[in-house]
Amino acid sequence: MTATDGGRICGKLLPIFIVSWSVAATAFHLYSTAIGYFEPRTQRSIHLLFMLPLIFLITPALKRKDAQNSAYVPGVAGLLLFAVATLPFLYSWCQADRINLRLEGIDPVLPVELAMGTIATVLMLEALRRAVSPILAGMVLIGLAYLFLTEYMYGILHYRDIEFVEIVETMYLFSGQGIFGSITGIASTMVAIFIAFGAFIQASGVGRLFSRGGELIAGRYAGGPAKVSVVTSAFFGSMSGSASSNVFTTGSFTIPMMRRAGYRPAVAGGIETAASVGGQSAPPIMGAGAFIMSEITGIPYTDIIIAALLGALCYFSLIMISVHLEAKKNGLKGISEEELPKLPEVARDLFLLLPIGVLIVMLVLRYSPHWSAFCSIVATVVVAGSVKRTRLSLSQFVSLFDTAGRNTAPIAIACAGAAMLVAVLTKTGLVISFSAVIAEISGGRLWGAGLALMLMTLVMGMGVPTTPAYVITAAIGAPLLINEFGVPVLAAHLFVFYFAILADATPPVSIASYAAAGIAKSNPLATGLQACRMAVAGYFVGFSYLFVPELRMEGTVLAILGNLICIIGGLSLLAGAFTGYLCTRLNSLPRIVLACLGLGVALYIDFSLLARCAIAVAVLSGLFLWARVGKDIVPQDSQAIRKETPGAPGRHETSK
Repeated sequence: MTATDGGRICGKLLPIFIVSWSVAATAFHLYSTAIGYFEPRTQRSIHLLFMLPLIFLITPALKRKDAQNSAYVPGVAGLLLFAVATLPFLYSWCQADRINLRLEGIDPVLPVELAMGTIATVLMLEALRRAVSPILAGMVLIGLAYLFLTEYMYGILHYRDIEFVEIVETMYLFSGQGIFGSITGIASTMVAIFIAFGAFIQASGVGRLFSRGGELIAGRYAGGPAKVSVVTSAFFGSMSGSASSNVFTTGSFTIPMMRRAGYRPAVAGGIETAASVGGQSAPPIMGAGAFIMSEITGIPYTDIIIAALLGALCYFSLIMISVHLEAKKNGLKGISEEELPKLPEVARDLFLLLPIGVLIVMLVLRYSPHWSAFCSIVATVVVAGSVKRTRLSLSQFVSLFDTAGRNTAPIAIACAGAAMLVAVLTKTGLVISFSAVIAEISGGRLWGAGLALMLMTLVMGMGVPTTPAYVITAAIGAPLLINEFGVPVLAAHLFVFYFAILADATPPVSIASYAAAGIAKSNPLATGLQACRMAVAGYFVGFSYLFVPELRMEGTVLAILGNLICIIGGLSLLAGAFTGYLCTRLNSLPRIVLACLGLGVALYIDFSLLARCAIAVAVLSGLFLWARVGKDIVPQDSQAIRKETPGAPGRHETSK
């Protein structure tokens, strides 16, 4: 056999091997969920044994704009990194019992452990750079460098000398922090099984059901395509745990659909970004955030998703309202009757929602999240298999197992990277130091501390996925809010979580906005600004968690409903101010007044709840009546509507 023949055989076998490795990773997570998880060190070792080497098989060292990761085939360097990356986790798996019994910080670190720990740390940095974010990789690298330089620092950064062996031990041999810490434990159990559930659900056709169902319900009305985009992206964002991947998945068809309807490219990209980002706050899954929050706080997962429900409702209500006002202002039509799906076509797929019903019922009955997800996967296979058109073939099973493995790998590495950075903050005491600085800056005022933490979270989250951004900032911010200001544990973590989510949509570095801009062919900064405008509700919801317990479903029914009306009413006024349209077109002065009223109604909790509700209702009613008599609050010379993307017939006609 010639070298050419050997190369051809290798070229054919390598893709099969990559798919097999990814399928085996998903199979391991399903198997361990079904029979009961292994002890932590073993579970996390096998999990990373699959996930870290997989990164080098599916992600190129340097990304090209014209190449997709799915088509990437590693070269010799990638295969070498793959082989080396298996060694530290094979050792950790085989030596799990001995490592568990050693006394951390007392027993010596063996030379082989020093070598394995160094390899694992270095390759983790490279995997973070490739598959997650160069910014997160840089943050972890700075943290590791700081451990070597602590004795030379001044002020709050000064700490005792830390030897290389101690650093490796912290990152590789500690079970509660570092690479094998509790955050990795969550990724190896609940996060992995829910990503698999999402892959099964998408393969069964539920995504098609939600998209066509959204078109049927809202597609015919003004801004219909954008409203369909919001619903679809919220659903997939809840399952995917990654705003960027959600933008690529749903935005590939929703953004062009919005552009055809007449939305400007930047606005279409901004709507998709805001909806995809907010999907991570949408129950019942909430991406990976709710699982990690449950592990950190000890609060049951079901309690977290109940507390997050009204916040998500407020968030998506404002996006829907903003989309509607934008459409009415510019006279954008909905989807034509000919393009809308028919009710019987949508209704015949409703049975595919049964697995989601199984998940919700089991969670309400207080079954563990991972067992609920596993049973829902089984239900998906049974339900989809009951009808020929939705039955999954063997090739589809292989494909969805492969998809689940590939989707899990970046999130697994992101969680491990965040755990490494938290280990740096914890070991050196920077968590306490940073908290003290923020407390001093705030002057003992909760509002001040909230603003400082908001800015810190948004900055830390720039270019960093939601999960690691939340883990890192929660380590600093949540204890401060809880211990210094008496904020309830769940409220503090929801506050940090919301701003970690919004960092993906906040300029100038917003990953999801860049992804959406690429599809919409718009300016990334302009797209980010539009996304920030559409997602403005998130900023208010985040702060409301600190001051309004009713938003967390705490209090009487009347108090909960009253606060919900105030928040949505106030945000509606704010949306009108930003859009320049609310029942009628608005000029500058009414927009400023509406913005101030909206802020007061939504956030000024010292004012009577009844009075705030009355103000919102009165202003909205007044604007509606003003519009009924045919008057626009706008100068005559600005009445003309600027037409976008010529060639779409009739899209500037007002929808009836």
